[in-house]
Amino acid sequence: MTLDVDTLLDRRRLRRKVTTWRVLAVVAALLAVGFLISTGDEVTGFLAPKQIARVSITGTILEDRAQLKMLDEIAKADNVEALIVYVNSPGGTTTGGEALYDGLRRIAEKKPVVAQFGTVAASAGYIVGLASDHIVSRGNTITGSVGVIFQWPQVTDLLEKVGVQMKTVKSGALKAEPNPFTIPSPEALEVTGEMVADGFAWFHSLVESRRGIKITDVPGLKEGRIFSGRQAKDYRLVDEIGGEPEVLAWLEKERGVTADLKVIDWKPSEPGQWGLSAMSSEIARSIAVGGAAGLSEAITSSGISLLSLDGLVSVWHPREN
Repeated sequence: MTLDVDTLLDRRRLRRKVTTWRVLAVVAALLAVGFLISTGDEVTGFLAPKQIARVSITGTILEDRAQLKMLDEIAKADNVEALIVYVNSPGGTTTGGEALYDGLRRIAEKKPVVAQFGTVAASAGYIVGLASDHIVSRGNTITGSVGVIFQWPQVTDLLEKVGVQMKTVKSGALKAEPNPFTIPSPEALEVTGEMVADGFAWFHSLVESRRGIKITDVPGLKEGRIFSGRQAKDYRLVDEIGGEPEVLAWLEKERGVTADLKVIDWKPSEPGQWGLSAMSSEIARSIAVGGAAGLSEAITSSGISLLSLDGLVSVWHPREN
């Protein structure tokens, strides 16, 4: 009798487990199908339609792992026929521009990449444009500002007035130089200048190799001047004046990409923002693209974004008097 009771209990437990997994499977399937129906244009798994992807690079450019991961996904997506990069940025960190450049060039190895410049595409924003196969700019876009800067505040006079002295013990004369609390030595200024010059050499080599021009042939370019879109076209810094219609026309004429394909905005995931809608969409996307492994990653992933602007900077801003 005991054996019969144990067997019955085991069967009931097994039945409950099977029922639970069936319910979870149905829920997951409904989420995946609902996601594919509502926002499935960006999905790269089954049932994914052919499309032209569009990413927006706006504001201050920093190295963003989520953004770079998204670019890698676009490169691997078989349903993405081309990429439009909309740039509206005064620049940012040089490493941020470098990372975006490398990510976009990896995409360009597999599919055409076109840059569309908005109000401003200067400095590191222009670096992003250099990664494309074709640059379309507005006539009044502010662009150029080819160069690198390294800035720090100098507060020695202020500290002296308020009676504050900064004492430092360091391992070498050039450690933490330059810094805001001491007048930089000639040696510190020299090595900092060498670093800036190295970054600038990298930047202008990109301009020359990608645009097929000599930087010295463009008045003021080596000095870091800015240009309107029309001026930039005259100096071959951009290819065409216009907007997205001109981008699509170029893709169709030069690369054979059907102009009537839907243009889909791709956005990097935002760690830490897990509302019910966002969570269900991300889980559905993960199931559609990566199966169980993708689901596990979506559930366990989290992170914190820190906004900072440090190191070598490629950014344009107007001087204030």
